[in-house]
Amino acid sequence: MFDFVSFIPRAVVQGVPLLFGCTGETLTEKSGNLNLGIPGIMYVGGISGVIGAFLYEQSLSSPEAINGFLAIMIPVLSCLLGSLLMGLIYCFLTVTLRANQNVTGLAMTTFGVGFGNFFGGSLIKLTGSEVPSIALSNTSSFFSRSLPFSGNLGWFGKIFLSYGFLAYVAVAIAFISAYVLKKTRVGLQLRAVGESPETADAAGINVNRYKYVATCVGSMIAGLGGLYYVMDYACGVWSNDAFGDRGWLAIALVIFTIWRPNWGVISSFLFGGLYILYLFIPTGMNLCVKELYKMLPYIVTIIVLVITSMRNKRENQPPASLGLAYFREER
Repeated sequence: MFDFVSFIPRAVVQGVPLLFGCTGETLTEKSGNLNLGIPGIMYVGGISGVIGAFLYEQSLSSPEAINGFLAIMIPVLSCLLGSLLMGLIYCFLTVTLRANQNVTGLAMTTFGVGFGNFFGGSLIKLTGSEVPSIALSNTSSFFSRSLPFSGNLGWFGKIFLSYGFLAYVAVAIAFISAYVLKKTRVGLQLRAVGESPETADAAGINVNRYKYVATCVGSMIAGLGGLYYVMDYACGVWSNDAFGDRGWLAIALVIFTIWRPNWGVISSFLFGGLYILYLFIPTGMNLCVKELYKMLPYIVTIIVLVITSMRNKRENQPPASLGLAYFREER
């Protein structure tokens, strides 16, 4: 029998970084900015949190002196600051200087991975570790701590209450983002900027401000996905090049969810389940079959992109000005 009680929590843990990245990129694309730098931003968010946690732990006289509030807030604020700077760089290049968004995003990804590997390698050397990784288990314990009574509620507690607080933050941010985009004046104006910046500008909406704010907020949300991966999923262990392709899958999920953050919750957990499905399907000693199961997330991604491109309804299409620089002089 398939063990759903063990499978679902692991799928959720795998999907939370995707949910952060998907929500952040959705907000960004709603403003008309196509930020392909999300993988790099998640990487920078992760390493920034690691740097903050490392410096805090090093400042303690003993591991027992750690303060839970500071152990959480310092990495989170460091992550948000690093991700914000990445968002500002992207906006300065694409909104102010009107550089090509595709090229800028790819450059940001390359820069972010290099930035993370450089500082990650530097911290590993500072610790004198014999393995190419750094462990922040004391700080990680506060991120991965679940509700104390979840273990007493059987399968319900394991499926719904056995996660660290960032998992619930990811779900809350997704639903709040969906509400803001659909039900508020700010969301309406943001969607107007993404659909037709010329019309929005003529109506008195500050196009550049909305693009800056949406992209920077989206970057900070995506950065939290990198922090979650390190502090919760990886139990505080940083290893260079360990993120894999989660950032790219998060971008693909934006299309899969039709630019609706609330749909991203189920979609992210679905893709998280596909990531680990090969561990729960018996394959015996046939390693070839197991490798085929590992391809499932990418096969589904390709199928999703094909199906999405065949949609004819306007509400299922991306923002009309997505990826295009806005030249006010041409209005």
